Amino acid sequence: MLDSVSLDQLRTFLAAADEGSFSAAARRLRRTQSAVSESIANLEVQLAVALFDRSGRYPRLTREGTILLADARGVVAGVDGMKARAKGISGGLEAELAAVIDVFFPINVIAEVAREFRDQFPATPLRLYVEALGGVVQPVIDGRASFGLVVSLPTLPAGLVAERVTSIDFVMVASVDHPLATHAGLIPRDELARHVQLVLTDRSDLSAGREFGVMSPSTWRLADLFAKHAFLLSGLGWGGMPLHAVTKDITEGRLVELSIQDVPPGGLKLPMSAVYRNAAPPGPAGRWMIERLKQCPNESQSGGSLTGP
Repeated sequence: MLDSVSLDQLRTFLAAADEGSFSAAARRLRRTQSAVSESIANLEVQLAVALFDRSGRYPRLTREGTILLADARGVVAGVDGMKARAKGISGGLEAELAAVIDVFFPINVIAEVAREFRDQFPATPLRLYVEALGGVVQPVIDGRASFGLVVSLPTLPAGLVAERVTSIDFVMVASVDHPLATHAGLIPRDELARHVQLVLTDRSDLSAGREFGVMSPSTWRLADLFAKHAFLLSGLGWGGMPLHAVTKDITEGRLVELSIQDVPPGGLKLPMSAVYRNAAPPGPAGRWMIERLKQCPNESQSGGSLTGP
């Protein structure tokens, strides 16, 4: 019976889980609610598992459904990725490659890849945007960019495919003159809450109402990573930065890496993915750039300082 499970059933399962109801899933998939209910019921029979608890007003994922949801996402993402790669390989060369790069990614690595891109595709103009958070994804949704290299968002908008590329190290820092710099031992959350946290804010509406890594009720929000870096150096608050952007400052004593409760030693590893539209995947030039970026994970951990040499 498992061999007869279809991608359509898995997509319907994902839509129902993401939307929170069969009726909302039906609207997203442009089907009737009865068709969605029947598809999921058939999937449950084939899997011999109840995916949803229907006893309440809205269906809720069962414990088994929650576990299998991750598997379903992996299967669908894998097939979508294979289809996108095949379409990119078989398609003609792009007239222009437009891409959006997350501001967290080392720009010196991008510059090196762009130099190689020029040699590989001398007749293809390159257009690069540098944005943060949802600002990386929005041009892809709008069709202004072939793909975006983004720190993975908790929820990816419908119609987009995410392909893991690399990761970056992310650390919490403060100026050497900041009160937190002299705190002995792990810094508890209640101590962090007494100080202003500098937070990178989203220029798009994709993350509206959601917070990423905010630990203090007192925040200053900046839409530019360079401005955040300057504010950190000036002692105006504490906050997280890509390690490659502050390594020189830490080494030369301008910034101090903070040891924070519940944050692993050495900071966090943030996954970075290439995000593109399922219906319009990157062509040969875009596919070349994505694959080239996958080859330099070590470089992405040790890029240069924001302020240069």
